[in-house]
Amino acid sequence: MKKLSLRTRVVTGAVVVAALGAGTFGAMSASASSPAAAPAAVKADTSNRNLQQTTHLTVAAATKAAQATLDAAKKENQRISVAVVDRNGNTIVTLRGDGAGPQSPESAVKKAYTAVSWNAPTSELVKRLEQAPNLKDIPGTLFLGGGAPVQVKGAPVAGIGVAGAPSGDLDEKFAQAGVAALAR
Repeated sequence: MKKLSLRTRVVTGAVVVAALGAGTFGAMSASASSPAAAPAAVKADTSNRNLQQTTHLTVAAATKAAQATLDAAKKENQRISVAVVDRNGNTIVTLRGDGAGPQSPESAVKKAYTAVSWNAPTSELVKRLEQAPNLKDIPGTLFLGGGAPVQVKGAPVAGIGVAGAPSGDLDEKFAQAGVAALAR
């Protein structure tokens, strides 16, 4: 194959750039002259079968629950971290108590996520591992006591996870204090 001269390559490149620019400009001009179709609107009412209504904690409510959890642990001289996640497992708030271990915030988030995912306290889920040991392999979960679901009419809307106390039972006791604070 014959090698092209520098001049030929420059001229060819300029022609390609000009053609692309003209095509882009033409497409933009064509779309600018015709109005865009308005997106279809969906009626946001409860009779629409394509919509689902959900309940979410506010940041203020999640913070209230997290603070109540820290306060319950502090009364027993425990250093913990607490996390509150929404129904989808997204973190709403995380508080690391004074003196809590460096691993505790991440563990608290995972326990909260696990509790809301299965709508059950994580201590109960630990028992389920006997029948299904591969549950523990699901990413983002932590099957240790310390997670509690927040429910509305039996459905999970959030999860509270606690880590840092010497036992999962204590972690879960403090998580339940956070759940109880939301009922007040």
